[in-house]
Amino acid sequence: MLQAKLYDSYSFVYQVHIMDAMQVLGYFGALLIGIVLGLIGGGGSILTVPVLVYLFYINPVTATAYSLFVVGVSALVGAVKNIQKKLIDFRTAIVFSIPAFIAVYVARKYLVPSIPEELFSLGSFMLTKNIAIMIFFAIIMLIASFSMIRDKKVTSTTEKEGTVSYNYPLIIVEGLVVGTLTGIVGAGGGFLIIPALVLLAKLPMKKAVATSLLIIAIKSLIGFIGDIETLEIDWNFLLAFTLISVIGIFIGVWLNKFIDGQKLKKGFGWFVLIMGVYIIFKEFTK
Repeated sequence: MLQAKLYDSYSFVYQVHIMDAMQVLGYFGALLIGIVLGLIGGGGSILTVPVLVYLFYINPVTATAYSLFVVGVSALVGAVKNIQKKLIDFRTAIVFSIPAFIAVYVARKYLVPSIPEELFSLGSFMLTKNIAIMIFFAIIMLIASFSMIRDKKVTSTTEKEGTVSYNYPLIIVEGLVVGTLTGIVGAGGGFLIIPALVLLAKLPMKKAVATSLLIIAIKSLIGFIGDIETLEIDWNFLLAFTLISVIGIFIGVWLNKFIDGQKLKKGFGWFVLIMGVYIIFKEFTK
């Protein structure tokens, strides 16, 4: 009896230490997210959901909601810096944001809550809502990783100021698609937005990158409003995690003086690819 109690005590202490270690790794992950954002200007936010799910053991639906807030605040920090540099095209940001934030709000408020907890079973495998969200998120990670690894430059047909033009039908479709994806997986979708700004609005690349941050901030934070109405938010944790990520952004910006962030982009793409494959393997082998 005494041995059983001692074993239970040791087991409890061991689990506490494991949980503490995971939380330390999780907060380090929050810092890393910000550093990557500061170094390469995007992509880091795609790590937010895996960090929240696998290191903090947060439910995937809640994790995607928290990710929207972290991504939104982080993008807003970058957008404010770009506003000071006069790199943001506000009219373009508004045109692209309207369909995107409508789609992300509807996705968070109505689409995600309406997904059944159990989708279907195949033999002993049950595809649940949480597993489906993580697998879908992993697929988005794979697509984003290919975009970073290829690093294919998208060029506008014009680089002159004052020649911005809009393909409104395609902008609406792109905004709805990106907004819906953001709503489901909680990622910013910059790898889809930037090419759209260049090709559909004819923005110069530098302005497209800057303007994309404001669009991501608007749609992510408005999408998060839909979660406030449907989920219980742990504000103390969320604000602490977000603050650490923002500190990481400033560290990344400082490191940019010594390291060429764009040279790291391809390597980070391979890391995201490995993470995406790992998530798919982990979810299918639960």
